[in-house]
Amino acid sequence: MLLIYSPNSPFARKCRILIAEKNLACEMAVHLPFAADTKVPDYNPLGKVPALVTDDGRKLFDSRVICEYLDGIRPTPRYLPEDFNERINVKRWEALADGTADAIATLVYENRRTDPSKRSAEWIARQQAKAEAGLAEMAHELGDRPSCTPSGYNLADVALGCLVLFLDLAGKFPMPDFQVRSKHPNLAAHAERLMQRPAWQASVPPG
Repeated sequence: MLLIYSPNSPFARKCRILIAEKNLACEMAVHLPFAADTKVPDYNPLGKVPALVTDDGRKLFDSRVICEYLDGIRPTPRYLPEDFNERINVKRWEALADGTADAIATLVYENRRTDPSKRSAEWIARQQAKAEAGLAEMAHELGDRPSCTPSGYNLADVALGCLVLFLDLAGKFPMPDFQVRSKHPNLAAHAERLMQRPAWQASVPPG
């Protein structure tokens, strides 16, 4: 397999963590979607990372599709529960974390416009409100539990951890500081627990 990714992408990090945790054989190649000579469209017509080329030559895109594929080709350890209701609960957490990350990524792109007059204050406020609401909802639902769902460490935790740790890059990108560590200390504590795992330490974005 071959994973096409950007080191700073929280979506790609989800896939990298599953690959490492499940000990899957996979080559990895860094391709930046906005580089002038980017090769990302060769792997994903939508021009986004991550993208995965399977051993039989299929090209998969969207981190949720890729993670489900990775979990299926080696079912242990399992990151998506077999039980239907538990699985939907995990996928709901993943959708909430990914949707929040997507709003934040949109803020990054909008604030990157070199001409400030072309930035939409209304659009920025809308995305920031979505991100803040998503973080607040996840903090409320997590409470004081050590993992997102009763079934323990799984894809829900991976998605949430990748989001929270992505926010640590606020000083690197033109995006608001959501002050997650002070506003939502349970989300920060959850991320810190995950950072004790080797797969998480190995996937830290470059400084």
